[in-house]
Amino acid sequence: MANLAVPLASNVVTSGPPHRAILRLALPTVGAMLAQSIVNEIDVFFFAKLPNPESSNAQAALLPSLIILWLFGGSLSGIAVGTQTFTARRFAEKDDEAAGAVLTNAFTFAFVVGGLFSFIGYVAMGPILDLLIKSDGAHQAAHDYLQYRLLGVMSMAATFAFKAFFDGIGKTSVHFVASIVMNAFNIGLCLLLIFGNSTLGLPKMGIAGAGLSGVISTYVGLAIMAGYALKSEYRKRFRPLSLKKLDKSLMWNILKLSIPGAVATVVIMLGFAMFSMIGSSLDNGSVEPVNSASMTVIVAVLKLTFTACLAFGTATATLVSQSLGEKQPDKAERFGWASVRLGLIIFGIVGLAEAIFAPQILHLVASSPAVEAHALLPMRIMGLATPLIATALILTQALFGAGNTLFVMIVEFCLHFLCLVPLAYLLGVSLHMGLVGLFLAAVAYVTGLASAMFLKFRSGGWKRIKI
Repeated sequence: MANLAVPLASNVVTSGPPHRAILRLALPTVGAMLAQSIVNEIDVFFFAKLPNPESSNAQAALLPSLIILWLFGGSLSGIAVGTQTFTARRFAEKDDEAAGAVLTNAFTFAFVVGGLFSFIGYVAMGPILDLLIKSDGAHQAAHDYLQYRLLGVMSMAATFAFKAFFDGIGKTSVHFVASIVMNAFNIGLCLLLIFGNSTLGLPKMGIAGAGLSGVISTYVGLAIMAGYALKSEYRKRFRPLSLKKLDKSLMWNILKLSIPGAVATVVIMLGFAMFSMIGSSLDNGSVEPVNSASMTVIVAVLKLTFTACLAFGTATATLVSQSLGEKQPDKAERFGWASVRLGLIIFGIVGLAEAIFAPQILHLVASSPAVEAHALLPMRIMGLATPLIATALILTQALFGAGNTLFVMIVEFCLHFLCLVPLAYLLGVSLHMGLVGLFLAAVAYVTGLASAMFLKFRSGGWKRIKI
């Protein structure tokens, strides 16, 4: 692969062979996002150590709880889409002050509105849980968990604003450091709060302890990200948190690019909430919510892969945005396809390993032999579908980086409500295929998403979007 042209701006990260540039940005991002994801995944591991049915109830509660958390916090975190795109463009144009202004406005919006979203989440939590969870034990467990985690909506959104800024200027290692420290805090607090510690006088809190640990650790991560932004090398160059840079016009421009991404996140969460609700309905009348717990375990394991795919996509978004800021759209396109090729190779191997070693993985994280048995075939199916997942997520983020957020929103809406949800009900419930049917519907959704993103990126219309 020949080297790409020398960039116009000396501070961009788009120089050199595309595969090398992608890996240089993606590897710290993969590490950071995996570490951050483990904040939730460690809960699945610890819940498996609780006695039954407490362990199954906790695992069954986790997926619906995270859907609700992301419905509010994740949708607000859509501010990262516009933040990263604007930051990367201004950075490539050598306008560091303007890049810093993007962070000022994005952080202010995320933190202030995050408080409002947190309040709405508490009000809506009960009715949403009534819809999603049919098991009384899992319902109570989810309530116990969310009463703490919803306090972290502000920290989640604000952290994403900082992450988008640093990703946009190519400093992906910053979020990596914050994620490692945050996850270390979370593991230690989980051990103390989930199981209790008589020496320290801490009672056993179970799943509620995991919720409290999670929210504390997210604020630790936010503090680290803010500390980096205030270091002299960034403060003097970008002046990132100066209140003088608050600008209604800039904030609205960021939001215009971010809102379709936020709506796409809401659509995804609603779609997967309905998907989870269909899975939960399979447990009606059961003492142990085996299907719900199996779904949580499968998603928890595969989410690590999804997160790594998304990290490659985030790196691709930065490279696409900076290349467009350099007025080199063909270079942006080469980065997109190079990232897809890397993703197919790397995540093809990862997915195959997940399919082959599914029994061993499930034995480590599942709460009971019944959950292991129910989860085995669906997990193998999703493992084999991992290359499609990688293609879909990488090209979705590449289009985000180009500013084509409206297309992604429309595709996600159509695929969730015209494909994933109705097909999951048809296969899983009407045709009595259970969890296997649900995850076959998920494969159909991923196939549609990968195809739509592939065709759109290949069309090249995104190269003409002005920001």
